[in-house]
Amino acid sequence: MDLNYSQEELSFRDEVRTWLEANLPQDLRQKVADYAHLTKEDLVRWHQILAKKGWVAPSWPKEWGGTGWNVVQRYIFEEELGYAGTPPLIPFGLTMCASVLLQFGAEAQKKRFLPRIYNCDDFWCQGYSEPGSGSDLASLKTKAVRDGDFYKVTGQKIWTTLAHYADWIFCLVRTDSGAKRQDGISFLLMDMKAPGITVRPLILMDGGHEVNEVFFDEVKVPVENLVFEEGKGWTVAKYLLGHERMNTGRIGESKRQLAKLKKFAAQRMGDMRFRDRLSRLEVELMALEITNLRFLDRMRRTGQPPGADVSMLKIKGTEIQQGLTELMMQAADPAASDDFSVGIRKRYLSMRKTTIYAGSNEIQRNIIAKMTLGL
Repeated sequence: MDLNYSQEELSFRDEVRTWLEANLPQDLRQKVADYAHLTKEDLVRWHQILAKKGWVAPSWPKEWGGTGWNVVQRYIFEEELGYAGTPPLIPFGLTMCASVLLQFGAEAQKKRFLPRIYNCDDFWCQGYSEPGSGSDLASLKTKAVRDGDFYKVTGQKIWTTLAHYADWIFCLVRTDSGAKRQDGISFLLMDMKAPGITVRPLILMDGGHEVNEVFFDEVKVPVENLVFEEGKGWTVAKYLLGHERMNTGRIGESKRQLAKLKKFAAQRMGDMRFRDRLSRLEVELMALEITNLRFLDRMRRTGQPPGADVSMLKIKGTEIQQGLTELMMQAADPAASDDFSVGIRKRYLSMRKTTIYAGSNEIQRNIIAKMTLGL
């Protein structure tokens, strides 16, 4: 096992770091630094800057616009984005739907959707969670009934991130209510402008509009928008979730937040309890990075995607992210009304959800116990 970067990899890191420093617009950099709201236009703008450079989809095959970077270079790139404080690349199209299409999609689906995802001509969202079906996705009830060349979809999705921005949604739907729970699920691509789709906002604790309820009332979806086979959506969903959880550690971003916290909380360093908790978080972040590098080395050697034990990254990464915001709150003036202080409080509230999305951490521990430890 080799957890060290080669000289070539270090040179690549420096190239990425230099380019980001020169090409990340200052207004976007400042918005991220101040925890300010990022509009759809902000997100699309940064996406298209990277697309023009040819760096927006490093993991894609080269024939579809990928960079040809190896798994280590892709990891370095993702961490440098976080460390530089760039706006996020929204994963629903680039990472999630695209990975499914590349693995399971028909050639016509790839040609239709992948170029538009690459250039951010279409903005995507994810239709997984439902009322009563969150971490237990196999219990979902949204149904799709075949009617000639169409499916008619009826049901509801919830906590649908950025659905109010989205042009398309990929959905898990039930196409066979009589089959075993996992065997009756299919994976559909749906136009958010189709008649019968209603999006309603869910306002979060921080006052922000990030997530939504999405209702489907006999929405007609062409059969050609079925990905893989009818009833095999659970296979697609498991593949997708493995990729999603690999990216939830956000080590580069946490390093940046740690450095900001140290600077911001310098006056609190005389408080032994505060200093002790900060030190513990720093050690945990170092351990997380080493664990991530172990996964990386295994993927580099075997070429295989991450397994169930990748859930460790999701658990510890999100706990560290929450811990950093908790300490930032302790160091802030609770009565301050400047934009930065308000941003700290909003970020604290927003980060409470990190241990829930992509499968709650409680479910991740069950996955590790069952799939890795055999319990």
